[in-house]
Amino acid sequence: MGSTVRMLNSDVFTRIPSVPWIPQECYLRIEAMAFNQTTNIALSVLFLGSVSFVFGIVAENKKPPFGTPIQGKDVIICNFPDDPTVLLGTSSVVTLILAAIAGHVAVYFPYKGKYVPSNALFQNTTLLAFFIVAEGVTFLALAMLVWTTVTEGLHRSRNVHHDLTTQCPTAKTGLFGGGAFLALDAAIFWLICQMLTMNSRSDYFDEDDLIGEYGEVNCVTDVETIAIRHPTA
Repeated sequence: MGSTVRMLNSDVFTRIPSVPWIPQECYLRIEAMAFNQTTNIALSVLFLGSVSFVFGIVAENKKPPFGTPIQGKDVIICNFPDDPTVLLGTSSVVTLILAAIAGHVAVYFPYKGKYVPSNALFQNTTLLAFFIVAEGVTFLALAMLVWTTVTEGLHRSRNVHHDLTTQCPTAKTGLFGGGAFLALDAAIFWLICQMLTMNSRSDYFDEDDLIGEYGEVNCVTDVETIAIRHPTA
C-alpha cells in the first residue's frame, strides 16, 4: 500500500491512502493550509501597527521639551534642534492608516473567494462590539498623532514671535507616546476582529471548525469520494 496523507473530515482526523488517481493538487493544497490568506493579512496588521508604535515612541523621545529663544529686533526667534520628530510623527500616522486599512481588509476580505454580506457578519454581536472598539481606538490614535505632528510642525515653521516672553514651546509632551500605544492597541483589536470574523464566516457557511480553511472542502470531499470508489488492497 502506498504512503498515506492526513486529511480532515467533518468529525475526526482520518487517513486517506496516497494513490495515483487522487490529484496531486489536493495534497499540495492541504500542505499549504498553514500558509494562507488569513495569516498574511494578520501579519500585515500586526507589522504595520507595531511600526506605527515604534515611530511614535521614537518621535516622543526625540522631541525636545522646548526650543532656544534668540533675541532679535523686537522679536524672539525660536531655534529648534535638527531632529526627525515631524518626519517620525508623519511616518507613524501613515503606517497607522495602512494598519487600519489592513484591519478592514481582515474583516471584509472574501477568503478563498467566498464573500459574506456585512449584515451576516455583524449578526455576531461580539464581532460588532470589537469592530466598533477597533474603529474608536484607531480614530483616537490617529487624532492624537496627527494633532501632535501638525502642532510640532507649526511650532518649527512659525518660529518668529512678537511676544518677547515666549519660551519657544513644542508639542505637548506625552501625546506622541500616547498615540503610539493606542496605535498598537488598535492593531490588536483588529486582530481580534479578524478571529471573530472567521468564526462568523464559519457559522454563515455552516462548516465544522475542523475544516478550518474555506475552499478546501471540495478537495477533501473529492478525495474521500475517489477513495471509496477505488479502494486499495
